Amino acid sequence: MKYCMRVLGFVVGLMFFLSNSHVSGEDMRVMSRNAEQKKQEVIRKAQQEKAEALKEQEKIQKKIKADEDLLASAISKLKSENQVLDKRLREIKERLIEKADREKILIEKLEEASSEIRELVGFVRVSARDLEGILNQSPQSAFFPDRVEILEAIKNEQKFPNMADIEQMASLLFEETALSGAVSVQNGTIVDRNGAEVEADILILGNFTAAYRHSSEVGFLLYSETSKRFFALSKLPGSRIQKRITSYMDGQSDYSPIDISRGGALRQLTHQLSMMEQIPQGGPIVWPIMLILVLGVLIVLERGNFLYRYSINADQFMQCISNSIADGKWDECQAMCVKHETKAVPKIILAGLQAREMDRQDMENALQESILREIPKLEKFLSTLGVLAGIAPLLGLLGTVAGMIETFHVITYFGTGDPRMMSGGISEALVTTMLGLSVAIPLMLCHTLLTRRVDTMTAQMEEKAVSFVNTVFAHRNNT
Repeated sequence: MKYCMRVLGFVVGLMFFLSNSHVSGEDMRVMSRNAEQKKQEVIRKAQQEKAEALKEQEKIQKKIKADEDLLASAISKLKSENQVLDKRLREIKERLIEKADREKILIEKLEEASSEIRELVGFVRVSARDLEGILNQSPQSAFFPDRVEILEAIKNEQKFPNMADIEQMASLLFEETALSGAVSVQNGTIVDRNGAEVEADILILGNFTAAYRHSSEVGFLLYSETSKRFFALSKLPGSRIQKRITSYMDGQSDYSPIDISRGGALRQLTHQLSMMEQIPQGGPIVWPIMLILVLGVLIVLERGNFLYRYSINADQFMQCISNSIADGKWDECQAMCVKHETKAVPKIILAGLQAREMDRQDMENALQESILREIPKLEKFLSTLGVLAGIAPLLGLLGTVAGMIETFHVITYFGTGDPRMMSGGISEALVTTMLGLSVAIPLMLCHTLLTRRVDTMTAQMEEKAVSFVNTVFAHRNNT
C-alpha cells in the first residue's frame, strides 16, 4: 500500500515537471539528475517497501492460514458439537412429545380429580347446610348455641373444607343423633308466659318435646330457631298432664306426654278456642240461642227432678197393696197411699180406694179421671222444651244467613284479595250454626227422653189402675 502511494507521488511530480518546461536546460539537467536520483531512491525505497510488504504479506498469509486452520478446526468442532446438539435436540423433542402426552394424560386426570374434588366439596357444603338446618331446628342447640359456627365458613365458601372439618361435622351429626334420642332434665333459662327470662327445670324428650317446671307452674316449651331459646307455651296444659310431667321429672312415673309433631300440635293447641271463647264471635244471634239453652236446661232440670220425685217402685208398692186388700186391711192400704201421696201411682190407688164401693165401670171411670188429672202434671213444659229445641237450629240458620250477607257485602266493596276481611262474616255464620245445633241436639235428646219417661209413667199408672180394680173385685168375689 505504501509502495503504491510512492509511485503515485512520483507520477504527480513528473507531471509537475513537464508542466514547467520553460525552465532552462541547465536546470533541466540538474533537475534530470536530481530526478534520476530521486527516481532511484524512490525505486530503491519502493523495492524495499515492496520487500517489506511481501514479508508482511507472507506473514499475514501465514496468519490467515493459521486462522483458516483454526477456523476449520473450530468449524469441525462446531459441526461435531452441532451433530451432538442435533441428536440431543431430537432426544429433547422426543422427550417433549412424550412429556406433552404425559402432560395431557395428567391434565385429564387433574380435571377428573378436580371435578371429583369440586363435587365432593359441593357435597360437603350441602351437607354442612343440611346439618346446620338440623342443628338450628334441634332444641338441643339451646344448650350448645355455638356449635354451628364451624359450619358458617364451610357452607358460605369462605373456607376449603379439610379432613378435620369433615370429622368435626361427622362428630356434630353423631352427637345430635345421640341427643335426639336422649331424655334429660336440666336447669336452664326460659322465657315465661309473661315474656320474662326465668330459671326453670327443663325436661327434654329427644327433639320432640320440651317441658318446664317453674315455681308452681308446669307447662310445655316451644323452641325458637332464631334466638335459640325456649319459650313457654302461652296456654297451660290440663292439670292431669301437669301431674304426669311433674311425676316424670321427679322419677315417680315411667311415661310422659310427648308431641311427636315436634311442637306442631302444641302450637295448634294455643290457637284453639274453647266454646266460651267462640261464642262472642257469633254476633247478636248468639244471645237468643244462649237464652234458649238456659231455659232448656232449667226445664230439663225441673222436669227431671219432678219425674224422679214422682216415681216409685210400682211393682213393690202394688204387691203390698194387693196383700193388704187380700187381708181386707183397707185402712192399711189407705195409710200407705197417704204416706206416698206425692207419687203418681199412690195417688191413683188412693182415688181407687175412695171408689172401692162402686161397681166396676164407675171405679174404672174414677181411676181414669184420676189418671187424666195427673197427665198434665207429667207433661208440663215438655211442649215448651220441644219448641225451644226446634227454634235453636233456626236461629243458628238465621245467624248463618246474616254472616253470609256480611261476607258478600265485604266482597262487594273490597273484593276477595284479603281473606282476613271475609273471616268475620264467615266466622259469625259458622259459629251461630254450630251453637244452634249444639243447643238443639241435647235439648231434643232430653225432650225425647223426658217424653219417653212420661209415656212410661202414664202406661204404668193405667196398668196399676187396672190391676187394682181386678184385685178389689177378686176380693169381693172371695168374700
